[in-house]
Amino acid sequence: MRIVLRHSLHLAIIACWVVFACVWLIASFNTKAAKRRQSSASRAVHVALEVVAFFLLFDEDTAIGPLGWRFLPHSLSSAIAGLAITVTGILFAIWARFYLGTNWSAAVTVKQDHELVRSGPYKWVRHPIYTGICFAFLGTAIDIGEVRALVGLILAATGYKLKSLTEESLMEEQFGTEYGRYKREVKGLIPFVW
Repeated sequence: MRIVLRHSLHLAIIACWVVFACVWLIASFNTKAAKRRQSSASRAVHVALEVVAFFLLFDEDTAIGPLGWRFLPHSLSSAIAGLAITVTGILFAIWARFYLGTNWSAAVTVKQDHELVRSGPYKWVRHPIYTGICFAFLGTAIDIGEVRALVGLILAATGYKLKSLTEESLMEEQFGTEYGRYKREVKGLIPFVW
């Protein structure tokens, strides 16, 4: 019974990621035109990190050697915690995505009539979408409990940190001292910490 429940919780986590992907795809059709965008090389680096991270998280065949070692035992409590953290992260990212509205882009861009959003989740962190996705990665890694998931989390966090640095540079060019003030007042990825 516990094994069936644990498996059901794991399937619920996968369903959360599928819902996230669907929301992201549908919402991507409602954005402003780009005025400036990051270089292809810069984009390729963080996209590659994200792809490898998702591959490690969701492909059980990557559990080879040390990547298959467990850092948490299979348990109902780790599955529940993993689901709760994944759901929280995905909901936070979706909230931030909708709050950003038509200013959003998959690539780092400055949009036509770009607005600096500082309300909603953006009053707690400058990059709440990345924060939410990394939090969801953490929850999924807790559920999986294998080193491969931790490596995936680290790669995803690294990719989103690099992407945030590229974004910061474009936002500083676009908004000048207003963005500088925002950076001083609001942390980048972890509320009140970092």
